[in-house]
Amino acid sequence: MSDGHAKPSHDYHLVDPSPWPILGASASFVMALGAILWMKHIPIAGVKFGSFLFGAGVISLLFVLASWWTDVVKEAEFGGYHTRVVQISHRYGMILFITSEVMFFVAWFWAFFDASLFPGEAIEYSRTEFTGGVWPPKGTEALNPWRFPLLNTLILLTSGTTVTWAHHALLNGDRRGLKIGLALTILLGMIFTSVQAYEYSSAPFSFSGSIFGATFFMATGFHGFHVIVGTIFLMVCLYRAFIGQFTPKHHLGFEFAAWYWHFVDVVWLFLFAAIYVWGSWGAPMEH
Repeated sequence: MSDGHAKPSHDYHLVDPSPWPILGASASFVMALGAILWMKHIPIAGVKFGSFLFGAGVISLLFVLASWWTDVVKEAEFGGYHTRVVQISHRYGMILFITSEVMFFVAWFWAFFDASLFPGEAIEYSRTEFTGGVWPPKGTEALNPWRFPLLNTLILLTSGTTVTWAHHALLNGDRRGLKIGLALTILLGMIFTSVQAYEYSSAPFSFSGSIFGATFFMATGFHGFHVIVGTIFLMVCLYRAFIGQFTPKHHLGFEFAAWYWHFVDVVWLFLFAAIYVWGSWGAPMEH
């Protein structure tokens, strides 16, 4: 945070030394180490404490992130450091972050299409054994895409309109519309997550022992995680709206949350079309 020095005459923000980068890296290391020890059931000195280490890393990382972002908000709201030039740089950073997220999902789509388009690939002997040389694999009962998946598609599309409504309300100085639009978007995000949780609990296939289930749950599960992150992002924005932050000309935090939410919407449309509809074509549907 840069409140210890006088504001410079130029438009760039030269941040003061901060403990959060090194603490964030340390917390991430502890979390990753704990996850490895936990998943691999590796003891240290005869004691299995991977789950404890993982939990400690997660809690530490969340604390670092909350503290770091609080400093960034203070720099923007009270320090006046987020000039027009700095805001442009932040926008570039968010665009690059969303681009990296797109590449993340490209990997899961790649895995899905590689398995579904080439279920009988000659060099993939184990794949042919699992799929029977066809897709969906023989004996696979798929989720009906025109039930809960279609409902969730409508929910997410509607949430895209409510967050856009909130954005336009903010641009026009309508703070009541901003709050209502954000609240509705959060509610729709929570409904989406609840519907998907129920869908998972009633799915006729599992993650393990099935290339169909593995590719399905990895792609849709990570999307569900992003929906949860986006919902929390919007909750923070709603809180900030209630305490009087965000102006029509200065609302980067909300703008980035809206970008992220629209990214989640678009990814879901591809998931629905590719995995739920095309990927299950020809398989017996759940009753």
